[in-house]
Amino acid sequence: MRNRSVWRASRRAALAAAVAVAPLASHADEPAPPSEKGGSMDDMPGMPGMNMGGDDEMGMGPMQGMYGPYLMSREASGTSWQPESTPNEGAQVMAGDWMWMFHGIVNGIYDHQGGPRGGTKWFSNSMGMAMGQRPLGPGTLGLRAMLSLDPLMGKRGYPLLLQTGETADGHTPLIDRQHPHDLFMELAATYSQPLSKRDSVFVYFGIPGEPALGPPAFMHRFSGEDNPQAPITHHWLDSTHITYGVATVGIVVDQWKIEGSVFNGREPDQNRWNIDSPKFDSASGRISFNPSANWSLQASYGYLKSPEQLAPATHERRLTLSAIYNLPFGDNNWATTFAWGRKMDDPGQDLNGFLIESAVNLHETHTIFGRIERAEEDELFETPSPLAGRSFTVNELSLGYIYDIPIVEHLKLGFGGVGTLDVLPNALRTPYGGGTPASFMLFMRLKLL
Repeated sequence: MRNRSVWRASRRAALAAAVAVAPLASHADEPAPPSEKGGSMDDMPGMPGMNMGGDDEMGMGPMQGMYGPYLMSREASGTSWQPESTPNEGAQVMAGDWMWMFHGIVNGIYDHQGGPRGGTKWFSNSMGMAMGQRPLGPGTLGLRAMLSLDPLMGKRGYPLLLQTGETADGHTPLIDRQHPHDLFMELAATYSQPLSKRDSVFVYFGIPGEPALGPPAFMHRFSGEDNPQAPITHHWLDSTHITYGVATVGIVVDQWKIEGSVFNGREPDQNRWNIDSPKFDSASGRISFNPSANWSLQASYGYLKSPEQLAPATHERRLTLSAIYNLPFGDNNWATTFAWGRKMDDPGQDLNGFLIESAVNLHETHTIFGRIERAEEDELFETPSPLAGRSFTVNELSLGYIYDIPIVEHLKLGFGGVGTLDVLPNALRTPYGGGTPASFMLFMRLKLL
């Protein structure tokens, strides 16, 4: 089975061929580009992917990021960063001056959530994305699109204990369920202009898009993308990853990035097939720092005006901190994320959420992943329940495994499962049927990488 370094080598050779307008054979034994010095590429302005000072064949390096002169592997969802040593999954294609990258996942899932508030369902979730960039004037123009067929699972989504947020019908909240994502998850355009070999400025505009708030969205974090269930801390950390109306400006200074966004504070409504009307009534700022190729740190703060459709008079301030560590070793990879988020509702309570998730990929075949979460949750009960409005500290632990079989280059078929235990306070034992409800998912997936 061809490992990731072989695929990267063939991509670089294909890129060199397209730019030189001459057929070249890929070199399977070409080493992956060094990443421990990560942080910049000695690129010519406006020429993505061209490394005139590198050691690669014909002076050609891997694909440059959309927002600055560094490797594209540093970029995650929206304008967020991840460690530069993160595997850069996606099939790359040259088309004239455009360099395109395609990536996607489709899961077929059997879901069983234990206890009286649980449930069972067969469903599919999915994500497909395309990113393209080309030189334009002194800088780089980028286009980003991400779509999902999640609306096919139905407006009520799938059973997931302790998950809350949004609504299925515009009248009642979803509790102990995860909502489906919208058909259009991202439709965005970007433009970046280099200031030097290490610095740049950029703009990002999306309808929908993702503002500068929180760590990369959970389905884009390498530590979490293999887990088919959404984190219960989603609304503490990255629930703004689908926002109908986002404008972001930022500056990259070597290993630092400072950015600010104005965006629509309201979460997507229950009509998952359409595009909601854009607004720009909320704001956020984020500072990111990649001290080395294996680390990515961020701190962000945002004000969200009326995020919940069912509580239009409630506004939210959100503070997040996260650290992502990635370690490639041989043809293996280990990724870990720690994140903390604090929701401060007005009117309402201040609530904290913590997440640690990790995934180890061995020989492109075996993936072991896990997640530990702790959240202060005040939306688990509706009136007239005497527990409505009360805050409860809940904990969730999950552990899973996937076995992957390559089908063709860039496409593999995986079979896996994940088990989950919820550790609950005494006050929740009766409604949830015990102190540690057990749940599981079995799934099959196709992954384009």
